[in-house]
Formats: sequence, structure tokens, C-alpha cells
Amino acid sequence: MIRVRFAPTPSGSLFISGARVALANDLFARRGGGEMLLRLDDLDQERSHPAASNQIKEDLRWFGIEWHETFRQSERLGRYQETIERLKRDKLIYPCFESAEELKAKQEFRRKRNQSPIYDRAMLSLTDKQRQDAEAGGKRPHWRFKLSGRTLHWSDLILGPRHAALSAVSDPILARSDDSLTPILASVVDDIAYGTTHIIRGEDNAGSTAVQLELFEILGDLRKPVRFGHLPALSDGGSVAPGGRKAGHLTLRTLCNDGVEPTALAACMIAAANQPMPLEDLARRFELTDLAASRFDTGKMLALNRQALGELDFAAVTDRLPVGSTEAFWMAVRGNLDLLREARGWWDVVAGTIVPPVIDDGRDLLLTAGGLLPAEPWDNTVWTTWINALERATGRSGEALLTPLRLALTGEDSGPDLADLLPLIGRPRAASRLAIAAV
Repeated sequence: MIRVRFAPTPSGSLFISGARVALANDLFARRGGGEMLLRLDDLDQERSHPAASNQIKEDLRWFGIEWHETFRQSERLGRYQETIERLKRDKLIYPCFESAEELKAKQEFRRKRNQSPIYDRAMLSLTDKQRQDAEAGGKRPHWRFKLSGRTLHWSDLILGPRHAALSAVSDPILARSDDSLTPILASVVDDIAYGTTHIIRGEDNAGSTAVQLELFEILGDLRKPVRFGHLPALSDGGSVAPGGRKAGHLTLRTLCNDGVEPTALAACMIAAANQPMPLEDLARRFELTDLAASRFDTGKMLALNRQALGELDFAAVTDRLPVGSTEAFWMAVRGNLDLLREARGWWDVVAGTIVPPVIDDGRDLLLTAGGLLPAEPWDNTVWTTWINALERATGRSGEALLTPLRLALTGEDSGPDLADLLPLIGRPRAASRLAIAAV
């Protein structure tokens, strides 16, 4: 069975870059009839916050992403320590006593001589007595994994053929001197224990792939190799989102609050998608390469969101609309919104107070329009009745008639059909606005 995992650090709401990785895993699992696990990488206690774990889960649920099981790495410290002891016993890791300052000085020394800054493995020549003396002096070692030095070749699910020479990589630290574990070991231990078959993540993690492959070979089952896929780093391409925010800085919580529909966001991230749709429908036609495009286009997202909102019935948005909103109001405005929060402005137009602009050279037309407003009650025929009377009285038609009326009635030069808005605005508001705009 295909089994993937999404492994965020619970430090806050999900950014769209993390959401894209979660989406890739979810769709990949759905299409293959597999499962996705949610792993909370909370080993770094300074960055991890319990409340953020719940926030991430809420963000994923809003996005429509499902997971089979969830667990925290902080709950598995015993398992990681068992693995460290096994590696010590098999002499696959070795103790190192250099301080952070000493390691930095070594790197600087090698750089000045145009040498690779990789770790020099000096501690491999440490004698038992030297180790005992160091520990007697109060030093505690950190433990490095001794890499084989060979060149590994593999095929990335997205990036294609890859290779890496382990001789050019520093032996990674798996356990720190305070006994805390590094993510690179914990991740491999978890992936083996939970049967991960495919690791789909951001390209910023690609540098550790070769090291993890070697750890998988030592700790796992060679008959079940794990496949890797790395998504290119997400760029906003200079695109600016609503509110002046750079697209790359957007979180799912922000998009949700702005009124972006999850179906529109998901379709925006899929290169081949041109309409919003539920994740189960996206999964049927999904390929990992569909997420290989590195640019997040907010213009595409807004266009898709307008389409998604235009297809929602009143019951789907009732609790997110301004208090008092009616089904007639929603049906009138839903096809003209890029973001659901824009409904607030149109509710002010039909049920609140706005101050329309004074329209140059529009006085005679607007005064005539006010005088010809039909008596209430109004129904959906009032617009046609009124416009026909105005055309006969003024000789105007088309934009010459509609543009000044729209500005006077709504304060905007575009928007929902006035035939739908006018009955909602009502005669008293319409008469008042026409008079103000005619001053």
C-alpha cells in the first residue's frame, strides 16, 4: 500500500508552501488508494507550540486534506534512543568532542585554504584514553554517522535522475551532546516504523536525501526502498495578494479569513487545473509533475475563486455572510466576488449607508431618475419599468444611462446586475443617493 506523510513543525499556521506539500501527499495517496500520515515534527521545543498543532490540523481540514493517523515525534524519544544505542553498538556512529566554536574555526581554516568545509573526521582517531580524559573533564560527545563515501544514484519522482557523492558530505550529527536527536535520524526511524513508501517534500530538503538513503539501507528493509519526490521551491514571481501581501507570505488562515475557497486554492496549485473542484476529483487526474510549477499566481487564484463562489448556494455561505444577508442578496452578488469578504461592501450598498460621488454633468439625468422612481412595493420588474421610462424621458441608453446610475446607486463603476440590486436597495435609499450624486 502507498503510504506517505506530511511532517510540519508545529510553529504556527501553515504557509501556502507547506500547504502545497500537504496537497501533493494527499492527492498522491488518494490516487493510489493509499494513506497519508500527519507527523508533527516537534523535537525542537523552542519552535514548537502545542496550540500550533491544533492550528495546523484546522488548516488542513479547511483545505479538505485527510490523514489516516497522526503522531508527535516528542512521543517517540525512546524509540530514537534505542536506534542510537544500536548504531553505537555496531560502530556506525562515533563520538566527537569539538565545541561549536571549534567546528566553526575548523571550517574557516579549510575555507581559507580553498578546501571543502566538510568535517575532517579528526575524532575517528580518538583513543579510548583521550575519550576518557575528555569525559572526565566534563565534556559530553555528540555522535556522527560515518558515511560510506560512495556515490549514490536514485530517481526523484519529480526532478528525475539524481546522484550525490557522500565523500563530499560531512558525517551528519545524529545525537547532540545533550542527548537530543536530530531530525534526520528521527525522520528515518519514523518512516521505517510507519511503513512510508514515498517521501514527497519541498526541494529545500533535497540536500539530505543521500544521507537518508544510506540510513534507510542500514536501518530498514532493502526489499522496500523508499521513493523520494521534491517539489521546486514556491515563488510568487512578484505576485501580490489582496491586502498588499506577498503571495509567498500567505497562510491558509489568512486565505480562509479573506474568503478564498479551498477548491480554488487547490486548483491554483495544480498546473493542469482550470476550474475549482473537490480534492477527490483532482486526485483522479493528478500527476506529481502537475505541482512542479514553482510560481504561485494570485491572479489565477482569484479568478478560480470567483468561479467557485459563483457556484455556491446560499446555504453554503450563510454563516460567513454579514448578519441579515438574504438569499436574494447572495444570488445577486455571488458572481461578482473575487473574495467572500467583498460581500461586506455590497451588503452596505443594499442595506447600509454609502455616500455616492457627485457626478459631473449628471445633475439633470439624476434628478429626472429620482422623479421617475416607481412607487413601492418593488419586485424584480422594477428595474425594467424604471429604465424604460428614463430612456423615453432623457433619450439616453446604454452606458450613457447606466454608468451614472450605477455610480449614484452603488458608489462603484462596476459590479452586480443593477436589476438584481435595485429591489434590494429599496426606494428610500435609491432616492437619497440619486439626490446626493446630483448636487
